[in-house]
Amino acid sequence: MAMGVLTSIFFMWGFLTCLNDILIPHLKAVFQLNYAEAMLVQFTFFGAYFLMSLPAGRLVAHLGYKKGIVAGLAIAGVGAVGFWPAAAMHLYAAFLGALFVLATGITVLQVAANAYVALLGPEKTSSSRLTLAQALNSLGTFLAPKFGGLLILSAAVLGAEQIAKLSPAEQLAYRAQEAQTVQGPYLGLAVVLFLLAIFVYLFRLPTLKESTEQADTGHHTLGDALRHPHVLFGVLAIFFYVGGEVAIGSFLVNYLSMPDIGNMTEQAAANWVAYYWLGAMIGRFIGSVLLAKLSPRKLLAIFAAVNMALVLTTMSTKGPVAMYSVVSIGLFNSIMFPTIFSLGIERMGPLTGKASSLLIMAIVGGAIVPYVQGLFADHIGVQHAFFLPLLCYAYIVFYGLYGSRIKSDTPVAATH
Repeated sequence: MAMGVLTSIFFMWGFLTCLNDILIPHLKAVFQLNYAEAMLVQFTFFGAYFLMSLPAGRLVAHLGYKKGIVAGLAIAGVGAVGFWPAAAMHLYAAFLGALFVLATGITVLQVAANAYVALLGPEKTSSSRLTLAQALNSLGTFLAPKFGGLLILSAAVLGAEQIAKLSPAEQLAYRAQEAQTVQGPYLGLAVVLFLLAIFVYLFRLPTLKESTEQADTGHHTLGDALRHPHVLFGVLAIFFYVGGEVAIGSFLVNYLSMPDIGNMTEQAAANWVAYYWLGAMIGRFIGSVLLAKLSPRKLLAIFAAVNMALVLTTMSTKGPVAMYSVVSIGLFNSIMFPTIFSLGIERMGPLTGKASSLLIMAIVGGAIVPYVQGLFADHIGVQHAFFLPLLCYAYIVFYGLYGSRIKSDTPVAATH
């Protein structure tokens, strides 16, 4: 029952995170931004993970897992409500501010829920359990582009020249109408988040206090957690994985609508973004079975190596081959986050909370890598800029084969 409740939360934050992939081309057109400026959406959203994961960790340590999850849902709800005034003011900065609050709530959810699911059963199957929960997260990421494409990208956005031909009053009315297309969807999401918070609050969840800071009599620091190489390398692996995954998802609409790649409308491209995330969902259901039987480390390295081959194909081909290869990356992304996370908190005992906060902090890769890829895309083109995710997957191969091993000469937290 506890797993059932948790998976609905994984679904919601997957949905909210992936809606950014639709928000980016919409705001890029509405505010006439270049690629680097448009990627400030992801920079703000994932930057919140970096800035707020330690406060989120302290909040969860103080409240416990259940109340921490309730707080995360409520904060995310407030952020979603913030889209209403942002659209009314027609300010890009206000959209970014609302996104930051929304992402802060999701950061609290990530710190609490990922560790909670990993601990909710035997350590041996924690990767499998977390992958299964993340599969529902992927269902959210699959549905979000379809929902967003229908409601946010359905109306054609006028170009700069067309807008210039309108009278000042018509320009103002047009910009207000464009910004308001995001008000309804995000207000609906706010209501769902608040209802979910009430539901979780009323539901009885196991406390698992033995793996929280409340059980840490030694008062360990973040530095103590980072002294474990598998945690340190894991933090970098999360950084590069999320960075690569988000960068690819963020560029998909613009990439697939290019004449020599997919030559399609942005709304049609949004459906392909959905298939990218559908691949991740299918891969996670399959992965949860494979991880219960095979070595998580080897499987992680194999999946990362396959993605390197797919990114290279995407960079070196045109038309359908380039389209199918870039969308297929989602399938092999599937097990990466839950597997890296589970390996990163393995055998950490009372230090689990500290390790979890550090791993969630590393999600800031989703802010930095897409922004840097945006800078490269403005100079060398979208297709060649995919060399950045290629490097990210190369590091994950290293983590799977070597970096995730628990060194026998390093005392694990459980022995303190």
